Amino acid sequence: LVWALISSVSSQSCGCGDLRRDSIVSDVDLVEDPKDDLSCLIKSREDHTNSALQVLIPSGTFTFGTNGFQIPGDGEGPAVLTEVSAFYMDRYEVTNSEFAQFVKESKYITDAEKFGWSFVFTHSIDESRWGDFSGFVQTASWWGALPGSSWKNPEGSGSHWNTSQRGDHPVVHVSWNDANAYCEWKGMRLPSEKEWEFAARGGLQDPKALYPWGSDSLLDSNGNYLLNIWQGSFPEINTMDDGFYSTAPGDAFPPNGYGLHNMAGNVWEWCHETDVPKSRPSQASEMKIQKGGSFLCHPSYCYRYRITARVRNTADSSAANLGFRCARNG
Repeated sequence: LVWALISSVSSQSCGCGDLRRDSIVSDVDLVEDPKDDLSCLIKSREDHTNSALQVLIPSGTFTFGTNGFQIPGDGEGPAVLTEVSAFYMDRYEVTNSEFAQFVKESKYITDAEKFGWSFVFTHSIDESRWGDFSGFVQTASWWGALPGSSWKNPEGSGSHWNTSQRGDHPVVHVSWNDANAYCEWKGMRLPSEKEWEFAARGGLQDPKALYPWGSDSLLDSNGNYLLNIWQGSFPEINTMDDGFYSTAPGDAFPPNGYGLHNMAGNVWEWCHETDVPKSRPSQASEMKIQKGGSFLCHPSYCYRYRITARVRNTADSSAANLGFRCARNG
């Protein structure tokens, strides 16, 4: 039943791959807000600063991509046997606290701040503020351009990651340019797509494994969610069965076999290279690759929290569900 449901909507998307700065239109019909309890948007949690710790990912050979289920047009296949050299990867996604230190020391200004806006999920702010949006994504009207939104102000004017106790949450509204600048400042780099996918498998040998934990279930033996995605009816109602409406702290869910957290769900993560379709290697694009899915993914709408799933965006794109982690050579 689940696979039938997924297959029937495989071409649908939460719009993550359409969040380009030239995709905004001013007149679209918004989905009405069903008055979700937005007090649950922010989860209080003691801050931690250990998300900079890295783990060594051993060298190995694995099946990159898939010949199985994939979303048409995303470029997940064909499967290719690939070798990966040993490298280090951040155990957690880069947090707000860490990015704040980078900005403080380097005086860096993000793309969202330069443009004066970023993409915000409409239902993450009160309906009374929907008039603040300067435009919307025509193919996904739940995404809007909100003036003043940035990594510092995730929901625009009046919001701030520090006052909302999100120091240990992944930084969002960061473009590929921003993520690359941070990694270089740390003496590191963004992971390649092959490295990211290999690391996400956590040592799993079965090329058919869909998720970092291996099984097809999204729940552990106690019935708890293993990742942060959307539950309910997207985009109107999130029942928050996983405990979160938006981003979750870096260590909120169990790690995979390599000790990496949130390699599925929570926020999309930038990879280093431009998109090169596996089936058309000579046709490289100017789009950068994102992996992992986010808290807005849903099995019946945007089934992209699988290991092989991917979307592409321009290097200056930024959104409320887009972050990153760093890597370095082994």
